Amino acid sequence: MTTDRAPAPPARAWRRSVLVVVLVVALVVLTLVAAGTGQLHVPPDEVLGSVLHRLGLDVGPLPAHPLGEQALWTIRFPRVLMAVLVGAALATGGAVLQGVFGNPLADPGIVGVSSGAAVGACLVIVAGWTFAGPWTSALLAFVGGLAATLLVYLTARAGGRTEVVTLVLTGVAVNAVGGAAVAFLTFLGDTQAREQIVFWQLGSLNGTRWVYVAVVAPLVLVGVAAAVVMSHRLDLLALGERPARHLGVDVERLRLGAVVVVAVLTAAAVAFCGVIGFVGLVVPHLVRMVVGPAHAVLVPASALGGAVLLVGADLVARTAVPYADLPIGMLTALVGGPFFFWLIRRTRRSAGGWA
Repeated sequence: MTTDRAPAPPARAWRRSVLVVVLVVALVVLTLVAAGTGQLHVPPDEVLGSVLHRLGLDVGPLPAHPLGEQALWTIRFPRVLMAVLVGAALATGGAVLQGVFGNPLADPGIVGVSSGAAVGACLVIVAGWTFAGPWTSALLAFVGGLAATLLVYLTARAGGRTEVVTLVLTGVAVNAVGGAAVAFLTFLGDTQAREQIVFWQLGSLNGTRWVYVAVVAPLVLVGVAAAVVMSHRLDLLALGERPARHLGVDVERLRLGAVVVVAVLTAAAVAFCGVIGFVGLVVPHLVRMVVGPAHAVLVPASALGGAVLLVGADLVARTAVPYADLPIGMLTALVGGPFFFWLIRRTRRSAGGWA
């Protein structure tokens, strides 16, 4: 018996290549536009020239404004890069969760992972802990996200399989408990802590600095790489637990590894930017509709799609209202909420009901 995957049909392979190219081009263009957009406008060619000069290449014009370089490298680039990392983390986490639970309704926010991670991060805010330096928030967010994920996973499994209804209901319960914990921490905190907790609940990339990016980047890179490595085993798991075991997959170890990977990615996303919902639900499902369910393509394409979505959403958050910075979590919810309703109705029609 062989476990080699059959080659993709030509039409699907062509769609995969086109989608990856489109996402890469869109990410590059959006990054250049987002970095140059703001109260101090920097044209895209000057943004690109600034990057190339920093890389040691004497190509392209530098920003004409005397404060252009400072604005780009002190404020704009850290924020844009954080949007890329957080979007990739949330979308990859959603793709992995959907593969592990075997349904398109799984998402780090819906199943309570983001809520658990936010509780850990808010605990750091209220208690003022700094025992791990800049990693303290990320560490406690990881612990909270991992605990929430394990709780949802263990509760949703019945008779050796994961039920969609139990998954969603458990996620609702975990979100409720997480919300209550955040409310209690808000009650305990001082004025400054309460303002920071409100920031968590709304979600925002405002105030991002390079030191935050340095903490988030390795977590996201490791998490995405681990998700890519386990992608083939996720494909085998989609055949069912028994066939996957016959093909040499340690199902329980795979599920536990996926839980840890999602917790790492969610902790990285929540640690400094707060709760940003629906990215992990919308992006993987849209990508799956284009390229199919093969995780070897779905995972990296979802990472690119999540990065594109969040960079675009953050650009809208900064520019939609003059001299105001809208909460990015609000914007993603405005898009993701109606999409979730549509997905539920589509799932019920195709599956004949929740049973």
